[in-house]
Amino acid sequence: MEWPVGAAGLPLADTLAELAERIRQITVRVHGRSSGSGSGVIWRPDGHIVTNAHVAHRFATVVLPDERAFQAEVSGWDPERDVALIKVDAGLLPAAAIGDSASLRPGDLVFASGHPFGGARALTAGIVHAVGRRGGSRGSRWVEADVRVEPGNSGGPLVDACGRVVGVTAMVAGDLALAVPSDVVERFLGGAYTGARLGVTVCPVLGPRGDPPNVGFVILEVAPGSPAAEAGLVMGDVLIAADDEVFRRPDDLLRAVETTSRANGLRLEFTRGGARRIRTVLLGGGRLQATLP
Repeated sequence: MEWPVGAAGLPLADTLAELAERIRQITVRVHGRSSGSGSGVIWRPDGHIVTNAHVAHRFATVVLPDERAFQAEVSGWDPERDVALIKVDAGLLPAAAIGDSASLRPGDLVFASGHPFGGARALTAGIVHAVGRRGGSRGSRWVEADVRVEPGNSGGPLVDACGRVVGVTAMVAGDLALAVPSDVVERFLGGAYTGARLGVTVCPVLGPRGDPPNVGFVILEVAPGSPAAEAGLVMGDVLIAADDEVFRRPDDLLRAVETTSRANGLRLEFTRGGARRIRTVLLGGGRLQATLP
């Protein structure tokens, strides 16, 4: 059920506390067995939870807002887009109302919810700064918002002023929070994206200052048997360029993977222990599918 809206597009709530309560009911804690802890969004009332791939990989513990805890297996995982799907054995949950991330505009009011540092749920407000790469069959990659998030917010919902989830918070770049757009999550849940894959979970970091500044990608995990593993990439490597193009934006690595010819491979430059290295990765296709009924 979507939050009712008035003529101005704002929620018809007596106070913002009602909106905050709605967001609280769809936000869960997620503890990965090897990847730390974060947050998640109740995406479907039958127990389907969406979080980040870097939060949960194979198994996770999900704690609902009513403090019920469930041990669950990750049923869908896409590290390139940093989304994962967890199914818990619970029903009739207060699922999120899903908004259209493609309709977001700079200046729109949004709220971020999660469990920073694994503690109590926190709610912050801000505005949309930009919506990343538009157009094409894959649509937007990032929602950039001027909201405060901390470690542990990863996987939590980014919600518009009408109470609809428009993104899943993934990371921080500078002073901005980056969220996977809801449209991208919906296509992931529909079983889309069977193209090229690198097979790594990464976290962007700012490099040397420039105009614009460089961006690097620290490898948090390498999927066994993936193209990245075959090329000898390991956890801790920092990817800094692809095909001689230095990374400038958090979506540059994904764009390079999607547009590279599989026959030629992707020439990645990275640092390991302070030394620069180069590997050519022959990209493979497919990933763990996440298809909802």
